[in-house]
Amino acid sequence: MKLLLILVVASVGFAIADDDAEEKVWTEDEVEALKASVTSDVYATVPELIAQNGYTAEIHYVTTEDGYILQMHRIPATPTSPASDDKPVVLLMHALLGSAADWVIMGPEKGFAYILADAGYDVWLGNARGTKYSRNHTTLTDFTGPDFWYFDWHEIGYYDQPAMIDYALEVTGQEKVIFIGHSQGTTTFYVMASLRPEYNDKIKVMFSLAPIAYVSHCKSVLLQFVDQFEYGLSHLLKLIGAYEFLPNGSFLTKIGSVYCNEDALTRYLCSNVLFLITGFDISNLNQTMLSAIFGHTPAGASTRQILHYAQLIRSGKFGYYDQDWISNLFNYGSIEAPDYNLTAVTAPVHVFYSTNDYFSAVEDVEKHYTELGNPIEMYRVPYKKWNHVDYLWGITAKEFVYDPVISRIKANYSD
Repeated sequence: MKLLLILVVASVGFAIADDDAEEKVWTEDEVEALKASVTSDVYATVPELIAQNGYTAEIHYVTTEDGYILQMHRIPATPTSPASDDKPVVLLMHALLGSAADWVIMGPEKGFAYILADAGYDVWLGNARGTKYSRNHTTLTDFTGPDFWYFDWHEIGYYDQPAMIDYALEVTGQEKVIFIGHSQGTTTFYVMASLRPEYNDKIKVMFSLAPIAYVSHCKSVLLQFVDQFEYGLSHLLKLIGAYEFLPNGSFLTKIGSVYCNEDALTRYLCSNVLFLITGFDISNLNQTMLSAIFGHTPAGASTRQILHYAQLIRSGKFGYYDQDWISNLFNYGSIEAPDYNLTAVTAPVHVFYSTNDYFSAVEDVEKHYTELGNPIEMYRVPYKKWNHVDYLWGITAKEFVYDPVISRIKANYSD
């Protein structure tokens, strides 16, 4: 199949290009040359991964109200999928330190994006500001400095998510999207739907995979460490200029390709480090994919995103970023950071959770579920060891999560 890269520069808040979309149709020779140039899934971009697997790949650019230029990837419904003039639009939103690669890295019949496209859905993959695919701005030019990285997941929810939704709806002519978020992708949805409630009307249904709002019972080593050293770590990172957390440079990619390779003896160390953060489930992880996974993760995040989550562990709240009391008073009008109002989330929400998730603990999931404005279902994944990243890379993800999601969409949300 030809690789179709449609470069569409959007004007959402700021005009950055002509109104007409620029389209490039690649020849068969160009496609073959592209495939030959990619030596490994470790180094391939998301569009390259999609193209290598025989799917159509599109690249779209969306500009937020505050000037960040985001890259979105699209997989139109496949020609063999169920016939329909109007393919339902699905927007997939990644987790902290993730990117659109999370949904395609496992390949056809395993990656959720491919499964949705085969089932007849028009699949859009978001990339939040700060990820490797969304490092651009209408006015800022230093993408390593404090001005560019002065954001956390609040801004992703308030600016990025609405811009992506509006753009996908404009391109497709649809009125609503099916929103599927994982981890931070659920947090940013709750921020958007609570602070910009008009967007609830643009959501047909939301599937919240491993939701994160409250994190008081979080057992992740990563967030527990940051929680213990939050204030000192914050100052340290400012001093050394590390505004981005765990940058995904060539060094980390090379480490992943060498030490997490399926033939490397250290491969098991990679999986154990992963499990300390997400929850242990060695039997459900295809370890031959570790080098590819670590080639795409971490994909970029600001230190403020990490610190904001750490604050929630200590406070027990689901609230704004807590600054010093003077800054809080100036920015929020109160000495304490305000809470997000989950009752304002009136879009129908299906929550998928598990009992072995170090990030998304059962107690925290239950607490946020009771506060949602339109909760439909709490679905516990019927696999005792299911962890935080099994939603993306678990061998049985299709059986335990993807098929149940699609069956619910077809049964309850098909026009």
